[in-house]
Amino acid sequence: MKVTKKMIDRQLRFKGRLIDLLLKSSSEEKWVESMVKFKIRSDKSGGKIKDIEGITCSEMWIPRQNSDSKIRILIYRPANHHQDLPGVLWIHGGGYAMGNPEQFVHACTRLIRAKNCVVIAPDYRLSVEAKYPAALEDCYDTLLWMKNQAKELGIRDDQLMVGGESAGGGLTAALTLYARDKGEVKIAFQMPLYPMIDNRNGTESAKDNNAPIWNSNYNKWAWKLYLGELAEDAVPPYAAAARASDYSNLPPTVTFVGDIEPFRDETIQYVDRLRKAGVSVEFEIYKGCYHGFDIINPNAEVSKKATAFYINAFKYAVDHYFVKQNV
Repeated sequence: MKVTKKMIDRQLRFKGRLIDLLLKSSSEEKWVESMVKFKIRSDKSGGKIKDIEGITCSEMWIPRQNSDSKIRILIYRPANHHQDLPGVLWIHGGGYAMGNPEQFVHACTRLIRAKNCVVIAPDYRLSVEAKYPAALEDCYDTLLWMKNQAKELGIRDDQLMVGGESAGGGLTAALTLYARDKGEVKIAFQMPLYPMIDNRNGTESAKDNNAPIWNSNYNKWAWKLYLGELAEDAVPPYAAAARASDYSNLPPTVTFVGDIEPFRDETIQYVDRLRKAGVSVEFEIYKGCYHGFDIINPNAEVSKKATAFYINAFKYAVDHYFVKQNV
């Protein structure tokens, strides 16, 4: 899908094109090299956390299953924290290849201010250091830890929610499938926002997409980096959730996507399959919006609408979605 300037929302054009010019990579090798450098910068920026007005922020290291190593997590709590709050696992984006939880602090704090909750943000292993299933395993270990430490965290183990943007949305969608099939912990609600869930790049919106921020080439290179040596016919739904054949018994879902980004069609298909499986889904598509538009330009009117959409859905979920942990 070729994207022209006129197709982009007027308030999103300048920042989108500017960032695209700054980050543009002409080859897979240069793109991967930039991801490695980004990882190094992210590591250096990690750990510099501080409390935010009305919210306390802390860092912990929790054990990985079947390993002596640990996962770094950030914990965000309302300053007036009390027991029995919803627990939210928020998974950061970055094409599975870059980023850290500190860079997505605004989403975490926005959730807490909308509805008192405790947000756990894992610093999962990126594809530049470990291929699939490392990131998924880190997120699942964090989710299971939340369930087992619910009392100490002051959260309800029958109200565990998962969400994230982009690759974080992809991990969210994969995690709900994985948790359903493992049967150790139940997820009450999920918000995989403009999720990265299909490595095949075969939809109309994913083919030859030249939109700002995230295009077809970046998508292809990122999936290759994440999946490593996995053969095409061996990619499981826990890596790319669009490949699942069974979407039954998944939690109520909220998502949105821009209409000019590569993930548009795979998100639409994902929503359709969830609904056919009997899953409650709220979905919006925003005209003239490229990938991550709400983060790139949060003050644009369309970004405000998208943010209000998922925050209102989150508030509804807190009041209505409860899953007793009988596992």
